[in-house]
Amino acid sequence: MRPLLVALSLAAALQATSGHLDFKAPAGWHTRPPSSTMRVAEFVIPHAAGDADDAELIVYFFGAQGGGSAQANIDRWIGQMQEPDGQPAKQAAKTEMRTINGLSVSSVDVSGTYVAEMRPGASEHFNKPGYRLIAAVVETPGGQYYIKVTGPARTVAGAKADIDKFFASLSYSVSAD
Repeated sequence: MRPLLVALSLAAALQATSGHLDFKAPAGWHTRPPSSTMRVAEFVIPHAAGDADDAELIVYFFGAQGGGSAQANIDRWIGQMQEPDGQPAKQAAKTEMRTINGLSVSSVDVSGTYVAEMRPGASEHFNKPGYRLIAAVVETPGGQYYIKVTGPARTVAGAKADIDKFFASLSYSVSAD
């Protein structure tokens, strides 16, 4: 009987962690089809007056065990930005840990020149001065989700209240099988 109880307990645990991250995009944001299977959702945040580029918010999920730790991702995101003098943005980055609707969220907010790889593993990098990056790791029972906002600093600042509303809407739904 014991193996059956263990199997039932394992099945119940797996069912309890089978779910997805829910969120609500503010009015005015545009959706676009995710460009890869690692992307759960992609939103375009319209540019502010005077900015040439729109900002984007992307929600990633790499599976229950994928994507790395919250701190490793925050460090990587900070490394995607440089200060105007070319120095790393570590000193200027603002990090925060909070709980949103029962979910642990680790986030970073940093401005400067966006110098991330154009594609993972690519030798070409962006060179976007005057940008802002807000990113977070959301810990759920089914694994970590990663949310990244990038765009012109003025556009991101103008959308900050909506970005905060997006984060406040985060919740996790368990699927019933």
